[in-house]
Amino acid sequence: MSKTSDDKILLHNQTWQRERQIIARLSSLNYRTGELGSYLYNIACGVSELIEVDWTVVTFCQEGFETVLASSLEMGEGKHVYSLHGLLTGTVIEMGHSLVVEDAQKYPEYGQAPEGYCAYLGIPLQTAEGRVFGTICSFHRQAREFSTDEIQIVELFAERAATAIDHYHLYQQQCQFNQILEAEVEKRTAELRAAQAKLLEQERLAAIGEFAAIIVHEIRNPLTTMIMGLKYFRKTILTESAQERLALALSEASRLERLLSEILLYAKPQVLQLYKLDVNQLIDELLICIREMPEALERQIEFIPVLPSVKILGDKDKLKQVFINIVRNACEAVAAGDIVKWKVDCSHINQVCINVHNGGEPISSEVLAKLSQPFFSTKPCGTGLGLAISKRIVNAHNGELLICSDLLTGTTVSVQLPVVIQSSFD
Repeated sequence: MSKTSDDKILLHNQTWQRERQIIARLSSLNYRTGELGSYLYNIACGVSELIEVDWTVVTFCQEGFETVLASSLEMGEGKHVYSLHGLLTGTVIEMGHSLVVEDAQKYPEYGQAPEGYCAYLGIPLQTAEGRVFGTICSFHRQAREFSTDEIQIVELFAERAATAIDHYHLYQQQCQFNQILEAEVEKRTAELRAAQAKLLEQERLAAIGEFAAIIVHEIRNPLTTMIMGLKYFRKTILTESAQERLALALSEASRLERLLSEILLYAKPQVLQLYKLDVNQLIDELLICIREMPEALERQIEFIPVLPSVKILGDKDKLKQVFINIVRNACEAVAAGDIVKWKVDCSHINQVCINVHNGGEPISSEVLAKLSQPFFSTKPCGTGLGLAISKRIVNAHNGELLICSDLLTGTTVSVQLPVVIQSSFD
């Protein structure tokens, strides 16, 4: 057999061996979502082995910087991010196609190679739409050429790497979208449950209101007759003990009458007559009558307005009822000469917070949790409906009534209401 034939057989065997190596390397690549790093590391090592170079990296390029995603050599802990300006990688990104530099020191116009390396082969990573987002870069310490076969081998691995990275980012975007969607579903579900609960509460209160109206009517008629009869006995001559018993009976009858009125007021639906109200002006008007209440005598009510004032959409009479009840309670909680502070706060966006504060004895957490419940009262003669009615009125205004109390600061009742957004035509 001639030498030429031997050379052909040897070349054929080498080519066949190289193809087997390439197929074996490609077959060994197994990408699963979440294992991108090891997958790209195998690609970098496979490229270095197949084209016999000293170092190969896979990079992700964005906004003028490259991040090394995988390296065939150990690069140390942490992220490795470099500016693309002046680098060979930057040239590949700009051109969008493969770049071969036999000796970067002789051809510096293509960019700077890492220290100690001369030869360079850069292959762009592209999406299916042709967008370049990264590279596979191979470096060799000695100057050398890269054959067409070697370039094609790296391009083949670059396709695999680009597909994996693109799919990984799509997967991450899908995960992020799923999280946003789940959060939105949870939010909408919570809103739906709240709406359902509110609807059930309205139906319950409507049923209670209808029942209460019937009961109050049935009780009030005979009660009125009883009160008229008791008042008639005032005209007769009674012994002192009989007069005391008559006064007690009339007092209890009046208390029962007030209780019936409050039950009816709590149970019936809150129908609001809404108007734009200036908060500072509303409180100024209220202060005139509140300071004349028996509970407010000998107490100082200090009003701290907000500047500039804000407007709310509210039912003036019902809001007066709320604040009269809250301020009366605050005055009853402090001694003569003490101060009750009434402050308007607009530090929250699109919301006004009207706080009534007293420095009286703190309210325990057990009692605090029950204060706005109907028929719960800490007062000997209280009906337990004042705060419950106030809370219903505030809720009907799409607001919230909050009560906080501690030993250091005292007790603050806060009425939070949405403000009217001022337009340029107001």
